[in-house]
Amino acid sequence: MDFLDALHISSFETFLKLFIAALLSLVIGLERELKRKPVGLKTSVVIATFSCLLTIISIETAYLAEGSEYEGVNITMDPLRLAAQIVSGIGFLGAGVILKRGNDSISGLTTAAMIWGAGGIGIAVAAGFYIEAFLSVLIILFGIEILPPLLFRYGPNRLRMLEANITIVVTETDSIPDVIEEVKSSGVIIEALSIFHREGNDGKVRHKVAIRASFDAGKETISLYQEISRINHVEEVDMELIN
Repeated sequence: MDFLDALHISSFETFLKLFIAALLSLVIGLERELKRKPVGLKTSVVIATFSCLLTIISIETAYLAEGSEYEGVNITMDPLRLAAQIVSGIGFLGAGVILKRGNDSISGLTTAAMIWGAGGIGIAVAAGFYIEAFLSVLIILFGIEILPPLLFRYGPNRLRMLEANITIVVTETDSIPDVIEEVKSSGVIIEALSIFHREGNDGKVRHKVAIRASFDAGKETISLYQEISRINHVEEVDMELIN
């Protein structure tokens, strides 16, 4: 391929595709950035733009190779062969933002899906599916920003529950059942429970009760924290809301 052929491929349409892919990915990146997630504006733009570029290369290379011969051998290529590898490669980036926390809670799945979606936008725009790419971004924004608040307000009670990891340090073993019952009476639904023991600097053995809990969103987190702290034999309380 000589220089003139390269200029023919690098047309205005190619630059327009790269620009549209970057522009659409900014919408996804901004949504993640506003929520302080690991993948923000820069990462989304990079993924979508390079996915678009690689797809353009894959398609244009296939068109150049189609019908050409090398020493009597007819050369054919799949125009989306490279694009298929993009999807697999993005999976490694997605795996990097999925975290497993205490009590088997997992976070980062939405962000990982956004990474995969940014790559999909780049591939769609490069293949010429502009309207589909725009509609996909709109549907994603509706599903993430508009639908959850509606379900939270008008949906089943379960959807109005907040999730939290609660760690309670108890001084006596015999008091653990009573502490758990007191926590339940505070309006907490216990999803998972783990109990550990540890020895403090003073040589006394204390028991750590790790709870993955759900409670009504109308209940203030500080108020729940104070209620649990006032339970007899509770020495320490840690709470972490799960987004």
